Amino acid sequence: MMKKIISLGFLCLSMSFSTLGYSQIAREKKATKSFNRWAYFDAIKIYERMAEKGYINTLILKNLADSYYFNSRFVEANQWYALLFEAEYEKKNLTELPSEYYYRYAQTLKSVGDYKKSQRLMEGFIEKEQEDSRAALYLANPYFLAYIENHSNRYDIQAFDFNSMHSDYGGTILDQQFIFTSTRTTKRKSRRKRNAWTNEGYSKLYAARINQLGMEEPVLFAPKLSSKVNDATAVFTQDGQTMYFTRNNSNARGKSKQNRKEVSVLKIYRVVKEKDGRWGHVEELPINSDNFNTAHPALTPDDKWLYFSSDRNGTVGQSDLFRVPLYENGTFGKVENLGKTINTAGKETFPFISSDYHLYFSSDGHPGLGGLDVYATKIYADGSLGPVLNMGEPINSNRDDFGFYLNPVLGKGFVSSNRIGGKGSDDIYFIAHKPCRQRVRGKIYDKETQEALVDALIIVSDLNFQKMDTLHTNSEGYYLSKLLNCTHKYRFKVEKSGYNTVEITSTIKNETGLQTLDIGLGKALKELQVDDNLADRLKLEPIYFDFDEASIRKDAAIELMKIVELMKEYPTIKIDIRSHTDSRGEEEYNFKLSDQRVKETMKWMVVQGIDPVRLTGRGYGETNLLNHCSKGVSCTETEHQVNRRCDFIIQEI
Repeated sequence: MMKKIISLGFLCLSMSFSTLGYSQIAREKKATKSFNRWAYFDAIKIYERMAEKGYINTLILKNLADSYYFNSRFVEANQWYALLFEAEYEKKNLTELPSEYYYRYAQTLKSVGDYKKSQRLMEGFIEKEQEDSRAALYLANPYFLAYIENHSNRYDIQAFDFNSMHSDYGGTILDQQFIFTSTRTTKRKSRRKRNAWTNEGYSKLYAARINQLGMEEPVLFAPKLSSKVNDATAVFTQDGQTMYFTRNNSNARGKSKQNRKEVSVLKIYRVVKEKDGRWGHVEELPINSDNFNTAHPALTPDDKWLYFSSDRNGTVGQSDLFRVPLYENGTFGKVENLGKTINTAGKETFPFISSDYHLYFSSDGHPGLGGLDVYATKIYADGSLGPVLNMGEPINSNRDDFGFYLNPVLGKGFVSSNRIGGKGSDDIYFIAHKPCRQRVRGKIYDKETQEALVDALIIVSDLNFQKMDTLHTNSEGYYLSKLLNCTHKYRFKVEKSGYNTVEITSTIKNETGLQTLDIGLGKALKELQVDDNLADRLKLEPIYFDFDEASIRKDAAIELMKIVELMKEYPTIKIDIRSHTDSRGEEEYNFKLSDQRVKETMKWMVVQGIDPVRLTGRGYGETNLLNHCSKGVSCTETEHQVNRRCDFIIQEI
């Protein structure tokens, strides 16, 4: 039907803005009322019938696009947003479009794979909303797609066999049962009241028993707990005796209860097992209200904190993540917002906390691939939260990805998604962590000339000197290792004729992609001997000092570093530093000055990492002049400077 609507084009668009008759106005009001009551499917049916007849305006385009967007049907939403923006462009009225439409349109463009146009829409959004947290995150992460790519392909993914034609999502494990949420029908009750938001049946909790062959056919979980409204997203305490779950606001008989806005908000409920093992009385949590949503509970491994999603007062965006302490007597502490590191001006929802205290959640506000993406952060012992990381593909797609669960010990879990290729409107996928491995790529080069070194030998071994790989650089000086295990340390030993051998230890990062490790080699010296002057052997520029000064000059530091590097390459060499002055000044003073220069030189080399036991030295004053500039002889400053120098004599090899 969408293609039929779009084929109308805008031939009748300008006419329709001015020719809405009484009956069409009545229909529009009815559709808008449904839209405002979150009955999006009902609104879609009326609006699309009007559009088919050529009756369309900005409000209809907005609400149609939003109705599909709020149902995560991003392809349909994208088409209506495109019509909206085209209509507003024709009217030269784009500046009056609320900024949120730029953001939603940009999100749907990702879902149809048009990332370039999505970027242009985000730029328009940022121009309108520079203070919005989503704009700030987008500007702070210009290469987020490359980052996501580097953190992708860490999991294998496979759809569950029992996915239905309806919405299946979320899940947790209880007593060898997989507990999940579904809008499917059952033999027990094949006809169920329709949810006007999604046009599906109300969601219920289901259980699939886990056996050696996989999972058995799902059945309704705890049928006596089931209500006549949405039941969803259950979580259990570690002992399995208490369940928290999401349900629409309902009365004692389990029927929907609406607030003054004619909306039945989501709330979190608790139920405890009786002594006979049956579930007891369902109780509403005190953190709920008839005026806002509270949903999707998650527990910390110690059962001391309950995390959840809500749009209550104090929410940063459309929905935020909160937490509340749970006390042993069953009461609750003060609700806390998780803050702007986690929460954005968009939606944050579906929290899950793994046994190693990582918080996983879904968001459409952090930079991602489109729709809701799954993100992770560390919960530290003091309750603070680490940086937010996108989980990458295939956990995430350009559609909604949510309901994440992971057993970090087994490296297995599941995620829910409405991605392309699914069976129903939402499907559950099994995930398994791949062993993290990556290659190391780098360039071997001459440290002095920066030129590439061809056919250099690289030997990769573990810390026990077990050889893992042997390779040579190509014609451009590059090498590429085989796959190495992430988080492991490896030794990279590089050899090349005419150069000193270098060995470097490097840790492989815990991410996919290529790790870069460039290594420079210094030219090998001919056999060193005792009494050699390293200043001569290394062909150093003279180590000069300013007149009457002992501090190390910048040009001298460059030359001294060459000696430091050689001593690091030859860790048994010991040297004697001999400092000389020019003939100006008193002889006794020159001895003291040269001695001070030796001390400053030794101190500088120690700071650079040379063990002081490898260094000796003394000042010689003006006793070893290199030219004719003795006392009383007229010389230029340049001639005097030749005599202000240091020698570095090998004492032991």
